[in-house]
Amino acid sequence: MSDHAIRKIVIVGGGTAGWMAASAFSALLERSIEIILVESDEIGTVGVGEATIPPLIAFNSMLGINEDEFLSATRDTFKLGIEFVDWGAVGERYFHPFGPHGQDFRGVAFHQLYLRETARQPLPDIRHWSMSATAAELGRFARPGPTARPPLSQLAYAFHFDAGLYARFLRSYAEKNGVIRIEGKLVDASLNPESGHVRSVKLANGNDIAGDLFIDCSGFRGLLIEEQLGTGYEDWSHWLPCDRAVAVPCGLASPPEPFTRSTARSAGWQWRIPLQHRMGNGLVYSSAHLERRAAEDLLVANLEGKGLADPKHLSFTAGRRRKAWNANVVSLGLSSGFVEPLESTSIHFIQSGIAKLLALFPDRRFDPVERNEYNRQMADVFEDARDFIILHYKATRRDDSDFWNDCRTMDVPDGLAAKFGLWQSKGRLFREGRELFGTASWVAVLLGQGIRPAETDPAVNAIDPDIARDMLDKMRSSYRQMAEHMPPHWDFISRACLAPEAISG
Repeated sequence: MSDHAIRKIVIVGGGTAGWMAASAFSALLERSIEIILVESDEIGTVGVGEATIPPLIAFNSMLGINEDEFLSATRDTFKLGIEFVDWGAVGERYFHPFGPHGQDFRGVAFHQLYLRETARQPLPDIRHWSMSATAAELGRFARPGPTARPPLSQLAYAFHFDAGLYARFLRSYAEKNGVIRIEGKLVDASLNPESGHVRSVKLANGNDIAGDLFIDCSGFRGLLIEEQLGTGYEDWSHWLPCDRAVAVPCGLASPPEPFTRSTARSAGWQWRIPLQHRMGNGLVYSSAHLERRAAEDLLVANLEGKGLADPKHLSFTAGRRRKAWNANVVSLGLSSGFVEPLESTSIHFIQSGIAKLLALFPDRRFDPVERNEYNRQMADVFEDARDFIILHYKATRRDDSDFWNDCRTMDVPDGLAAKFGLWQSKGRLFREGRELFGTASWVAVLLGQGIRPAETDPAVNAIDPDIARDMLDKMRSSYRQMAEHMPPHWDFISRACLAPEAISG
């Protein structure tokens, strides 16, 4: 270890963000680095989202976690995508699947071929050319192995889980790797007057904990990144007006399905996330368009089973810290920013922040070049996800409430406006190098909400119509046949990863 090497990391706050960081650092950094996590049992976690996206599989695998053990411990179900109800217009629904639509042909994107053929003949919705969407529609699931071939290899999946149980699972993992947990509530911090870096944090019991690198996982307040360092916050509420949520779990009325459902309401949207032992429900809404009590009543009225707890309310402002890394403090989770969980991005922001910090891991000199690059990359991750979420609101045809009228007619960020223009002209999308929400995701939302381009890319016209028709028929048939041979979702869970507390049938 060099004279400048980081010797001690202090993580302020537990929950999903804190324990993901502790687990990754304990597994992937030098054993000589001391890792301390400070959290207080008095402070509850937000736990808004219990749905994830496929990159989490890589995170767990990187830590050497057995997937079935993890699934059982966290009472998981599998997630093949999200069903959107009433987003384009009331009475409509579509599916945003994980994984691709079809297969590109001779350098032409599959969706271009699909768009051209729908102009020639009636065709089913594009979801029928998705392995994940077809399996979801039939309520089936199978885990593709490393040697799987198409069409099964095109099935991509993630998880629905209890975020509190995931944090508990990772705590056990991290503590086995030597992470030290200290119970305590942070009340102050000491700063170096010359560098402005955090020297130590002070707990309510009077203890001071010094460190070299501090990880702020303290939630919306940002106890270090904001309250101590005054980093600033970029407010996105003019594009994402929802600023409140109310959540309540309920019992399962039937075996859980392998997808999340998002139902648009008059002033926001409602989530439905099936776990092994309960259904997670919540309403994300705009307080300028819906009162707190009315939001709670709306959610409770639309539960499918008996409520299992009192409704839990929270408020937020969509946006991000102006710097995710300031001085010697790196923010993760809600302390770094918040974009509503419409596309289950919250846990991925944590994972992405951890991965980028490991790739740019500093020493005690804290080279600004590393810090600036980290901030640039994290801003890009947040803003790209932000634009995809805004897309759902902007690409609506609803005019039945002030909320939807405001969303439909709002100005959008320049980058999103450019993407709209390219799509509306000839159905073009450029997503190279993006770690989230590739072409298939944008196609699913745009077509699902009724936004069709005026023309297709001229390159598609080089493909013979008879060849195209035959290829589309064979692809769709292969997805259907493969899905029909998969076991029912609940049967797969029962055999592979059933939790002791799960429902019995």
